[in-house]
Amino acid sequence: MSILRTLLRHAFQSRYFSIAEFKRAQNKADKGRDEKQKDGKKQSPKMKTFKIYRFDPEGNNKKPKMQSYTVDINDCRPMVLDALMKIKMEQDSTLAFRKSCREGICGSCGVNIDGINRLACLHKIRPRGTTKIYPLPHMYVIKDLIVDMNKFLAQHNRIKPYPIPKELCVKSEGDQQFLQSIKDREKMDGLVECILCACCSTSCPEYWWHGHTKPPNDFLGPAALLNAYRWIVDTRDGATHERLSELRNYYNVYRCHQINNCTSVCPKKSALPKRSCRSHAKTEKQLQHCIPTRLQTFF
Repeated sequence: MSILRTLLRHAFQSRYFSIAEFKRAQNKADKGRDEKQKDGKKQSPKMKTFKIYRFDPEGNNKKPKMQSYTVDINDCRPMVLDALMKIKMEQDSTLAFRKSCREGICGSCGVNIDGINRLACLHKIRPRGTTKIYPLPHMYVIKDLIVDMNKFLAQHNRIKPYPIPKELCVKSEGDQQFLQSIKDREKMDGLVECILCACCSTSCPEYWWHGHTKPPNDFLGPAALLNAYRWIVDTRDGATHERLSELRNYYNVYRCHQINNCTSVCPKKSALPKRSCRSHAKTEKQLQHCIPTRLQTFF
């Protein structure tokens, strides 16, 4: 039972990120508002301006624009997503954006807030100044803050993000176990937490330049490389050599130049470039090849 509890703790509690802080912020805002309402004290409105990117390819005006909205933040929960929902429900029902869990778990609400990629559900509203909200950069915009994730998810699918057993199951279905020690499981800390929000890949200049070219000559991006490394270090997986062979080309792991934008914006605080370097090192060690001559200038 102690081993089970430890594994569950690792699986559901990331040491890089705690949702408790998010819930405390929301509870504090709700509690303060409720107490003032009980005391009969009416809060004076505190208006906040949001400038939001608007684009509708099926509308009359096909040119993108920035549209301003004002929200009383004393009558709104503390996160940017709360403000977006309030605007949609009370001011403009045509505003389009993605949302789901509202707790930083699903990764649906990734947007660019004041020039930085963030999850709208985890970013607090700044009380002063104007907040500008854009869709994730260098992605095809479907409408307003909704971007096309098909290319990003297709690149993730190319790394085969699922376990490939070391040997065929000889027992009856459901009877075979793939055991893993606690020490081996700890190697995946900071990897399994990825929620595919695309904040990292869309902040990477290398992904801007080479992420949208035709496969296989496209850079997979930080998210795909992180998840590739997650399966490479998984002791239960039996396709390590195949995964490393797939990564070993001019446009995959070698295209990471340690710019570190991905680490700065990751809501889970994963060390993405460091894991990319480890994938590179494992690639060379596993395949016992030298780096091609034209790549030596990069290392």
